[in-house]
Amino acid sequence: METNERILLKAAELFRRFGIRAVTLDEIANNLGISKKTIYQFFLDKDALVDAVMMAEFDCNYKDCIAGASAAKNAVDEIFILMQNMDEDFRNLNPIIIFDMKKFHFKTFEKFQTHMHQNLMQMVASNLKRGIAEGYYRENLDIEIVSRFRMSSMWLLFDPEVFPPQKFELSKVFKEVLELFLHGLVNPKGYKLIEKYKEQHTNK
Repeated sequence: METNERILLKAAELFRRFGIRAVTLDEIANNLGISKKTIYQFFLDKDALVDAVMMAEFDCNYKDCIAGASAAKNAVDEIFILMQNMDEDFRNLNPIIIFDMKKFHFKTFEKFQTHMHQNLMQMVASNLKRGIAEGYYRENLDIEIVSRFRMSSMWLLFDPEVFPPQKFELSKVFKEVLELFLHGLVNPKGYKLIEKYKEQHTNK
């Protein structure tokens, strides 16, 4: 593995575990057994490293979403696949990472936010259209309003004032909120499908 890739992976691991602010370049270097000078050979400063890590994280999650949508049998199944994929991911994520990015690396936060709204909101809209076409979602849904609501509500999961990390497990909050959102989309036929998938996942 190339040195810059090792730096990115280790930085991502430490940021996810402890948050961005709490992790210094010295700690990243020590964990890798390299000098801080080596990090500077690939990244101008911590801002540049944070930017690279967060963009790589977004790209990875986006590709997972695309793969999940392609593999799903229907729109409801797509949501359950997302739930399953993000459950493990969020179990190992300290929600403070988003707060740190917004407060101390705002340019990266703006870029991250733009990517989310341009790409993930499009995926939400595609899921809504798919669910309506398949006959599982309510036909009168306003796709733009619901898509914007979904993306805006995502940020609440990482707000320490709304869901203090010492009290709420991020993966559980994500699952509860997403399931609540899904119930607001479906018609009676879709509701039966939700119950079917919930039973299948419970029996696994």
